[in-house]
Amino acid sequence: MKQTILVTGGTGFIGSHTTVELQEAGYKVVIVDNLSNSKADVVDGIEKITGIRPAFEQVDCCDMQALEGVFKKYNDIKGIIHFAASKAVGESVEKPLMYYRNNITSLLNLLELMPKYDVKGIIFSSSCTVYGQPSKENLPVTEEAPIQKALSPYGNTKQINEEIIQDYIHSGAAIKAVILRYFNPIGAHPTALIGELPNGVPMNLIPFVTQTAIGIRKQLKIFGNDYNTPDGTCIRDYIYVVDLAKAHVKAMERVLDKPDTDAVEVFNIGTGRGLSTLEVVEGFEKATGVKVNWEYAPRREGDIEKVWGNVDKANNVLGWKAEAKIEDVLRSAWEWQKKLPK
Repeated sequence: MKQTILVTGGTGFIGSHTTVELQEAGYKVVIVDNLSNSKADVVDGIEKITGIRPAFEQVDCCDMQALEGVFKKYNDIKGIIHFAASKAVGESVEKPLMYYRNNITSLLNLLELMPKYDVKGIIFSSSCTVYGQPSKENLPVTEEAPIQKALSPYGNTKQINEEIIQDYIHSGAAIKAVILRYFNPIGAHPTALIGELPNGVPMNLIPFVTQTAIGIRKQLKIFGNDYNTPDGTCIRDYIYVVDLAKAHVKAMERVLDKPDTDAVEVFNIGTGRGLSTLEVVEGFEKATGVKVNWEYAPRREGDIEKVWGNVDKANNVLGWKAEAKIEDVLRSAWEWQKKLPK
């Protein structure tokens, strides 16, 4: 058995898939989640897939006393993967203080506890939102591309947290960090035992596609068909959630087992390829044989026209590569949707 890893937000979409990959790689996992945007029975799905039930503590990372209680109870934690955060862009515009409190306090608490409990490394869940709309010469976007002013409080918390980690380690804190800037995670585990469970109306494209396909939503709206892209719709880099989860395992091995690496490293995690919204919707129809009722709608405020990643650094330095075919990914999302209660 390898080291014990604390996964905050571990019953969420990316957290649950990462817990599966960590356990299958031999790590022991402790999940902390306040269940504000997920359900406790996700732990059952993880156990069915791996045959191992991760430890689970219903704790809010902003509650320092309760969080420290986790470190006291599980005194062999060596690494942290920090997913726990509020993540809806629109909601962050309406409730900025909630986002700053949740997303920043939780990280501050973890960083403060790490040296005290001899935790060696942290993987931080960041986002390509830090790049904003990259200029033409910066596409595909590399880790060296300039950080743009955030378009939302949510995006700003990612930037601020990256800076907090850099500053803390620069001050001499004896920890290591890997910052992973994800592009757009999609899909579900091939077993269809875990997947994306949005609360209320989905903010992300794929759950809206699958919910429309199954009849929960009447119609999918594609926002804008007059962008400067080949088919007029926005372009994104869609990364399979299982591939993304595997990147966290590689990053954890790097901070815990490779003493010669830099104290803070940043990696883009994507496919290196952009797909338009229209390509994704049509790809879903082709992969599943299910028609989606959709129409064009006016542009949505704050949407970036096109962004996709240069992932050479993740491929060559981290030793990780996105492997899934998009049609298989879209099919996995549909299989998961069909298992959910309507």
